[in-house]
Amino acid sequence: MEETALYPPHAGFVSQANVSGYAAYEQLFQRAAEDPEGFWGHLAEEELHWFEKWSHVFEWQPPFVKWFVGGKINASYNCLDRHIEAGHGERVAFHFVGELGDTRDITYRELLATVCQFTNAMKQAGIQPGGRAVIYMPMVPELPAALLACARLGVTHSVVFGGFSAEALRFRIDDLEAELVITADGGWRRGKEVRLKDAVDEAMQEGCASVKHVVVLQRTGSAVTMREGRDIYWHDFIAGASAECPAEELDAEHPLYVLYTSGTTGKPKGILHTTAGYLLQNTMAMKWVFDLKPNDIYWCAADVGWVTGHSYIVYGPLSAGATSVLYEGAPDYPKWDRWWEIVARYKVNILYTSPTAIRALLRQGDAYPQAHDLSSLRLLGSVGEPINPAAWEWYHRVIGGGRCPIVDTWWQTETGSIMIAPLPGAIDLKPGSATRPLPGVQADLVDLDGNPLEGPGEGYLVVRRPWPSMARTLWKDPQRYESAYWSRIPGIYFTGDAARRDEDGYFWVLGRVDDVMNVSGHRLSTMELESSLVRHPSVAEAAVIGKPDELTGQAVVAFVTLKQGEWDHSILTEELRQWVGKEIGSFAKPKEIRFAEGLPKTRSGKIMRRLLRELAVGNTVSGDTTTLEDFNVVNKLASKDED
Repeated sequence: MEETALYPPHAGFVSQANVSGYAAYEQLFQRAAEDPEGFWGHLAEEELHWFEKWSHVFEWQPPFVKWFVGGKINASYNCLDRHIEAGHGERVAFHFVGELGDTRDITYRELLATVCQFTNAMKQAGIQPGGRAVIYMPMVPELPAALLACARLGVTHSVVFGGFSAEALRFRIDDLEAELVITADGGWRRGKEVRLKDAVDEAMQEGCASVKHVVVLQRTGSAVTMREGRDIYWHDFIAGASAECPAEELDAEHPLYVLYTSGTTGKPKGILHTTAGYLLQNTMAMKWVFDLKPNDIYWCAADVGWVTGHSYIVYGPLSAGATSVLYEGAPDYPKWDRWWEIVARYKVNILYTSPTAIRALLRQGDAYPQAHDLSSLRLLGSVGEPINPAAWEWYHRVIGGGRCPIVDTWWQTETGSIMIAPLPGAIDLKPGSATRPLPGVQADLVDLDGNPLEGPGEGYLVVRRPWPSMARTLWKDPQRYESAYWSRIPGIYFTGDAARRDEDGYFWVLGRVDDVMNVSGHRLSTMELESSLVRHPSVAEAAVIGKPDELTGQAVVAFVTLKQGEWDHSILTEELRQWVGKEIGSFAKPKEIRFAEGLPKTRSGKIMRRLLRELAVGNTVSGDTTTLEDFNVVNKLASKDED
């Protein structure tokens, strides 16, 4: 492999960094490795507020863990009250920028008042600690307020990304057995209204029997249907509610939220995160990875509907006392310089976004960012998938002016917080590498049989010891949790990713080893997409694969066999794309649909997706085809591509 350029942090950055120099990182890492209980216990005392201290730091009965056993805590109190009590009530929590140009600045004191009003209103509605809520909202300040109100009362919440369809929303409401849905009339995306309440109404036509209340924020002002006795506008819900509300003293392991993510079967997995360990590790990531300072303006340009938004828009930044930008819309509306205009206006210091967004912005050229003053930036971040070196170089040179370290972060919904990333004042950077594990994270590589790999090489990425922010289980399915993540190597977490470790000990994450695709940072399972396609009345069978895509990382390619009949392929292609968009979400629409008389299968009937990937990328197949039932199927698919 050709030599990779090294980018050491410049001396000025190192001198002021929260972790300054490689020796400081190594000391932290070794301390955590040698005495994890002492390491995390000390940080928990120093960094979080406790109503009651824990009896011991963790209990590990693989694959299940408890952190800070017996401790009493509240995430909302840690994100709000303690900063106000420390004299920072007038600090801005969020600079909100609406897509259509409206703006609001919300201080910690103002955010707490809103959170308390909503918490009191939930109490008045009969919702108690241990209840459950689904949140389906646009990117407005009331969204983090809703999360924090749930956390304050001890209501386990599940945020559903606003791009998900009514069918996807219904599944999540029913699986969680939510009694409360918090939504809005709609939100703005590329100048058009995304009608959220309509989707809620559609979802609740069949099922959702557990829901007692639907709270509707008026964001767009458009007319919506309100069902008497169930639906109530946000402003009416909190009318008369006190702006003071004590936070519930909750167990350290109280379920904070469930976030549904695709698996290798059709049913989404409900990833359960609890309170104290999750909050601690994300607080530390803000200080270690993002090098957060009290006067920084921080912007995570993600959506709260994904784990990145939970951890690095809401809980991590607010627990660390950050001032953040919260942006409602798309990076290309009304023009491709929207982000750079926001960075310049608010003098953003830290920007955290996805490789998909970086590639899209790169394609527009340098003129858009160069038209704005980006000199306030001092740190850039990347999340969601491995960033290709060319995009890294552009991000560093054009957006960061050659002076900003880039923290390329690897983590998962299941890990809860960043696991592998450079500490920017301590570690030399290599474009495309997430570099080294964070203190307290014992990442490693193993072979197919689970044997550890020493030194440089490629293998499966695993984590050898429990960490505070790890998922505790899958909602209502602990057996699936064990089989999905802990059965490959007992007692060791199997990430499902392949990775390479180079001669310097840096990790290069290579992507998934199962049938889960990463499209624009969204995890999609082949089974979920195939199940959707087969539900269409024209489709007999479908196989879905991910194809490398310059813009989205991976693009969905569907191979479809049709039922008998006269079908217009050009019309049906668009119909099937829209069908998948309605069932799952617009981001899941196949980029390509290829119609086939048959699909390549083994003699046992298993579709050989490896061959389909090769056909999609290069129109040839290689490797072992001895288990293939009928090679003529492959020949026909290849000849069709050549036509």
